Amino acid sequence: MPYGTLYLIPVPIAEEAAAQSFTPYLVDTINSIKEYIVENEKTARKFLKLAGLKTPQSELIIHDYSKHNRDMGKADFFKGLQAGNDVGLMSEAGCPGIADPGAEIVDKAHRMGIKVVPLVGPSSILLALMASGFNGQSFTFHGYLPIDKVQRSKKIKELESQAIKLDQTQLFIETPFRNNPMLEEILKTANPKTKLCIACDLTSATEFVQTKSIAEWQKKVPELHKRPTIFLLFHQ
Repeated sequence: MPYGTLYLIPVPIAEEAAAQSFTPYLVDTINSIKEYIVENEKTARKFLKLAGLKTPQSELIIHDYSKHNRDMGKADFFKGLQAGNDVGLMSEAGCPGIADPGAEIVDKAHRMGIKVVPLVGPSSILLALMASGFNGQSFTFHGYLPIDKVQRSKKIKELESQAIKLDQTQLFIETPFRNNPMLEEILKTANPKTKLCIACDLTSATEFVQTKSIAEWQKKVPELHKRPTIFLLFHQ
């Protein structure tokens, strides 16, 4: 019996942006699937309802792939796929495997010969890059920078140097409640002529995306506390 297909299903990154994140193909796909591997069951069920799931949720098989349940030795994640059933993979928000869990599931699926199909949906990294005005042909996403102040400052200088040397956009994030200290460190460390794009609350009603030089940002510093934010550095 041929294996099923693993569909990578993006989840809206802002609650009120659900409708603008859906595509007809995505809606058709979720209505053909009855089994899911999810990072957050509550979020996943809410998303499926908003997206127009017609199957009663009581009939769904939901596998918990949260932080404490990522034992890849568990065969349950793949039993349905091995039996020929299509399965959807979802992270809590955004695209699974891109700054979100899921890459291990996808990697094992490839090793098992299971077909993997990524669906179109919102990625905060790409949305921020699109809106920055920076180089979209050469860029690097670094995830989280060091928490230690000295190491963080050193890393920011390294990223700035890399941006200059390679003509490359540098993207990174911080835990939302540490955004303000991160921004303070960037403004203190980077060259005044270096460009910084701040992209926060993407796709939400409070979305904020602006690109300015470090010198310009120093004149008026935005409040970013507890607002999901992506920082982008570039030096032309």
